[in-house]
Amino acid sequence: MHEVKRVLVTGGAGFIGSFLCERLLEQGCEVLCVDNFFTGSRRNIAHLVSNANFELMRHDVTFPLFVEVDEIYNLACPASPIHYQHDPVQTTKTSVHGAINMLGLAKRLKAKIFQASTSEVYGDPAMHPQPESYWGNVNPIGSRACYDEGKRCAETLFFDYYRQHNLPIKVARIFNTYGPRMHPNDGRVVSNFIVQALRGEPITIYGDGQQTRSFCYVDDLVDGFLRLMATDERVTGPVNLGNPGEFTILELAERVLDITGSKSTLVHKDLPEDDPKQRQPDIALAKQELGWEPKVKLEDGLKPTIVYFEDLLRQNAPV
Repeated sequence: MHEVKRVLVTGGAGFIGSFLCERLLEQGCEVLCVDNFFTGSRRNIAHLVSNANFELMRHDVTFPLFVEVDEIYNLACPASPIHYQHDPVQTTKTSVHGAINMLGLAKRLKAKIFQASTSEVYGDPAMHPQPESYWGNVNPIGSRACYDEGKRCAETLFFDYYRQHNLPIKVARIFNTYGPRMHPNDGRVVSNFIVQALRGEPITIYGDGQQTRSFCYVDDLVDGFLRLMATDERVTGPVNLGNPGEFTILELAERVLDITGSKSTLVHKDLPEDDPKQRQPDIALAKQELGWEPKVKLEDGLKPTIVYFEDLLRQNAPV
């Protein structure tokens, strides 16, 4: 009889984690969702709780975890500047101690382990677009360093466990991702613009709005996760996962205004410290090794995201 695969997802009640849990359940896996609910939400996984193959555990990954699983996806970490700068010491601990604890668990279980890394490891890049071979341009003592350097150190740990203990690892560098279940107060540009537009408030543009971002829809990203995890042990990553379509912040604001029909005006504010001017993934490696590239166009992904935020505002949910 074929054994059901048991998969641990840390940060499983988060925006991306909840979609990953959903997809794993659809594939017939048993899912253990671990979250301390700092930025994750019970609302994101409420529809999964009745599934017999889904288990929810409240736990902080900075403390060791003793469970029996076949695979681990380590997504636990606040990922927006507002949240990761709220308690920067804890952010670094979550990335570093969390990686140590999950790698220790994977080593004991001889389990394959996936690390959700980030395009932030490239800092404010001096190379454009960013290939995985680029080492980055990070300010190690800046206000974003708790996240940037925390994730860089986590990658170091993953590759040292791979070399020292032969642990099967998968490392994905995630670029800007959006979709339903984004945290409404995460200060990210997509959720900010949508909430401001729906409320008819001025839309806040930092700097001149000419800085660029590439936006990947969450379904595409999770597909990349699953493809990377399914590769043989030769493929460790890091692999960039993101949408290479590049948009200025002003262009994004115009798309959101167009879809929502909002009469919001645009206001300009100063650019935050160490805010990258450009972000665009080079996804040649993901195409080659995973046969992956994003399929969802920005407008097509913005529509369900806007509907999600409309529902939140209609329910007067805390936004």
